[in-house]
Parts: sequence; C-alpha cells; structure tokens
Amino acid sequence: MSVVTVEREGPVLLIGVNRPDAYNLWDLEVIQTVSRAYRTLGDDPDLRVGVIYGHGGGFTAGLDLASVAPAVAAGDLSMVYPEDGYDPWDLFAEPCPKPVVVAAHGTCNTLGIELMLASQVAIAAEGTKFAQLEVARGVFPLGGATFRLPARLGSAGYRYLVSAERFDADAALRLGLISETVPKGTHLERAVEIANVIAANAPLAVQAAIASARAAERASRDAARAVLLERNSRVLASADVAEGISALIEKRAPVFQGR
Repeated sequence: MSVVTVEREGPVLLIGVNRPDAYNLWDLEVIQTVSRAYRTLGDDPDLRVGVIYGHGGGFTAGLDLASVAPAVAAGDLSMVYPEDGYDPWDLFAEPCPKPVVVAAHGTCNTLGIELMLASQVAIAAEGTKFAQLEVARGVFPLGGATFRLPARLGSAGYRYLVSAERFDADAALRLGLISETVPKGTHLERAVEIANVIAANAPLAVQAAIASARAAERASRDAARAVLLERNSRVLASADVAEGISALIEKRAPVFQGR
C-alpha cells in the first residue's frame, strides 16, 4: 500500500497521506513522494491546483522523527528533498508554482501547520486540533513556522511557536491560519470545490499572483533559513533533544536543562 495516494480529478491533483496506523506521521518516504507529486502538479499543463489531505482519522500528527532525524542532524537536505521534486514548505528548495489547498481534520501538528502556512488555501473540519509542538520535544520548527507563524497570526503565532499549546479550529479561523471551517467529514469535498473555483481562473495569472506574493517574503524566508541551518546541529546535539524523545517514548513530562 502506498504511503501517499495521488489521483487526478480533472484539473485538480489529489494528494493523500496514507499512514493512518502511524497517525499520518511524515517519514522520508512521505516527504519525498509528496514532493514528487508537487512536481507533477507543477509540470503538467493539464493540472492547475493541488489538494493535500490525510486518510484515516487525522491529517497528521507531525514528523516521523526517527526516519528524518539522521538527515536533518547531518544538515544534508538532499537526503530529504529529491532533486525531481518541489519543496512543499517553500523553505529549503523551490516550491510548486501552482496553488495548493490543504484540507485538515482531526489532528494537525507541526509540519501540517507549516504546510498550511506555505500553501494558498487551508480549511479544517470542525473539531480539528492544532499544535506547533517542536519546542516541547527539545527541537524547533524546520518548515517555516519560525517566521510565518508570527507573521500570519501575530502575537498569538509567537505564543503558539514557543508554548507548544494546542488550539482548535475556531481559533485557527479567527487568527487567520485557515480560511474556513466545515462540518466533520466534508473537508475534502470542500477543498476540491475550492480547488475547482481556483482552477476556473486564468492559470498564468494565478501563478503570477503566487510568484509575486512569494517574492514579498523572500528576504524573511532566506534569513530564517540561514539561522535554522546555523542552529540546527547545535540544538539536535543537545541533551534536551534526547530528553524530549525519551519523555515522549515514556509518556512523561520532559525535564529540560538547557544544554
């Protein structure tokens, strides 16, 4: 069974993360398969909009740290992003030039929030819970939340970045992380509906609008990326990371020492 389903529906490419037994955690295979699906979307002239969602009970619980940590710790991002793909988070490599709609439900943690921040439209089913949990695990966000979450949500974004508190879909809507909430079980249907509205517009104009919007944040993105790369090895080598992982496995509160 594929960890990611990819289906065409007219001008829309449906990308479904398919690890429900593992809470739809993104491991290297998921990241690389989604990245290549984004490339398919970007390169195929018959495709105009992507929709990304999660199979099963939730969108994603976040990153599969055991799978991705060695590549991240080594600072070798070529092990994470394939050369024949696009960067879904528009941080370390080229993003897809076409619009993407994110449809979340159940749980949307860490990289799921960052995926929303890097996409053009995000919706969530009622009852969806969000959390930017990295600092509670001894690590820090590597998908753009460090600059996009405060920029999008203001002081509340900073709070969730450093507190790792959970917030619900109503708060996400009020603060501007998502554009609308929908009844449970209708998030994918609504996302496809929005995607088709976008697809009916002039594709070159849509892509130009996205490119212009991205250009406005390039300086912030590049500055944030430079600091992430500079701090990455030091943070990942800290005792706090080992403590965060141990606490997660042992299902207890971590005790961080700042070293």
